[in-house]
Amino acid sequence: MSRSHSSPVDATCGHGCPCGAIGGESRSIDRRNFVAGAAALLASIALAGCGEDFLTSPATVPSTQLTLSDYPALATVGGVATTTVSGTPLAIVRTGSASFAAFSRICPHQGTTIEVVSSGFHCPRHGATFNSSGQWTGGQRTSNLKSYPVAYDQTAGTLTVG
Repeated sequence: MSRSHSSPVDATCGHGCPCGAIGGESRSIDRRNFVAGAAALLASIALAGCGEDFLTSPATVPSTQLTLSDYPALATVGGVATTTVSGTPLAIVRTGSASFAAFSRICPHQGTTIEVVSSGFHCPRHGATFNSSGQWTGGQRTSNLKSYPVAYDQTAGTLTVG
């Protein structure tokens, strides 16, 4: 079986392929330099991926009103309830007798939905941990959880998130 090329055959390599012949001058790389260069490239890609957080949570969520009595876990300070607002999984934390915080449950590292645990939050994919204030505390290095504003209307018994 013979090869046929639609472009003129390069005089240097004889195949008419892009083998590194530039301007009639053959370029080659020995195995040691090729392996070293490939390893350096792979290492730089890996390091770039480790230190970079992915934008996985929306900057804002639409203003949404929640009835506090629908979330029994929020009856006491330190309680955590989960909900979804416009497709974004959230955690609502009761931080005081009349104060609340809302965090995206999307891990800032690579977008996995985080779980609520007794100490705060945990990413099941890479092990990142966060306290109940949304601050990164250990495991996979990443940024803090995205927070959203919360307004509490004690008279109506409602929370407005977003």
